[in-house]
Amino acid sequence: MTPSTPLPNDSTQTRLIRIGRFAIKHELGRGSIGVVYLAHDPIIDREVAIKTFRSRLSLVEKKQHEQHFINEARAAGRLAHPNIVTVYEASSEGDSTYIAMEYLQGRELNKLLDAGHRFTAEDVASISWKIADALDHAHKNGVVHRDIKPANIFLVADHQPKVVDFGIARAPNRVSDQAHKAEEPYTLFHDNILGTPNYMSPEQAMGQAVDARTDIYSLGAVMYEMLTFRKPFQAADTDKLLHQIAFKAAPDVHTIQSNVPLALSKIVAKAMSKKADKRYQNAEEMALDIKRYLTRTRREHERKPKAERSEQPANAPTFQQSRLFWPVCGVVIAVLIAAYSFWTH
Repeated sequence: MTPSTPLPNDSTQTRLIRIGRFAIKHELGRGSIGVVYLAHDPIIDREVAIKTFRSRLSLVEKKQHEQHFINEARAAGRLAHPNIVTVYEASSEGDSTYIAMEYLQGRELNKLLDAGHRFTAEDVASISWKIADALDHAHKNGVVHRDIKPANIFLVADHQPKVVDFGIARAPNRVSDQAHKAEEPYTLFHDNILGTPNYMSPEQAMGQAVDARTDIYSLGAVMYEMLTFRKPFQAADTDKLLHQIAFKAAPDVHTIQSNVPLALSKIVAKAMSKKADKRYQNAEEMALDIKRYLTRTRREHERKPKAERSEQPANAPTFQQSRLFWPVCGVVIAVLIAAYSFWTH
C-alpha cells in the first residue's frame, strides 16, 4: 500500500493526496482521534469514506486506538445487511492505518435530534424495525455492537438507517485488548474520552458481562428519545447517571407523550427492562413486534377513509355553518310576518 501523504502539520490546512490506493477528495469530518475523508477508489471507480487517525496522535495513542480500527473492520466486515455500513477494506502498514467503507450521504441521528427534528411514531417504528433487523443479522453472525446510540445511527435518503462504528463490537475474530477485558463497558472510554453513557444497558453500567440483549436495551433507549424528545435518564454526574440506568425505571413513553400509541410504548418498555431475561430475548423478536405494530397501524389508516364515507366527518359543517342556513331563516321570517299581518287584520 502507498502510505498517506500529508503536509507537515495537522491544521485545517492539511491536505492529504492519497491513502493507500485511494485518492483523497476532501475531509468529511473529524473526532477526537480520527478523521473521515471522501475518497475515490480508482480500481472499482467509486467514492468511499476513509476513516483514519489524526496525524497529531503520538505513537502510543495510535497503538492504543489502532485495535478499535481493526476490530471495527473485522466486525463489520463479517456482515452484509442493507442497514449496516459496508466495510470494503482495512489496512495497517507503517504509519498508515485506515478503513475504507461505504460513503453515506445523510446525517447522524444525534445531529437530527439535537437540531430539534421531530419524528412521528410511525417513523420511529419504521427506523427501529430496520435497526432491529440489522442487529438480528449481526447477532446471528456472532457480532454484538455494544455501542448502539444516535451517534452510531446514520440516516440516509427517506430515513433509511445505517448502523455504523463497530469499533468496540464483540466479534469472534476480535483483536484482544490487553488493557481491558472483553466484557468491560468500553463505551465509557471510547475515543479516549468519557462518553455519555445514556444508552448503556444496566449490565454495562454495572460492568457486568453482556450479550446481544444489551443492544436490544440500547435500541429501546434510542426509541425512547426519538418518541419523547428526551433521554430516558439524565444527571450531571456520571456516577448518578449510571446508578439510574442500573436501578431506576424510566417513565413509560406514553405518560410523557400522550400521542404515542400504547402498543409502541410497550415495545420500548419491554426492550428497556432492567433484567435482561425480561427483555426481548433476541433482536428478531423485537423486529417482529415492531413490524406487527406497523402492519396494524397501516391497515387502520387504510380502513379509516372508507369508514368516514359512511358517516358524517367529525369536522363537517353544522347546519348553522352551511350556505342554506340564512336563506331558510329568511323564508321562515317572511312566513311569520305574513301570518301576523293576516291575523291582525
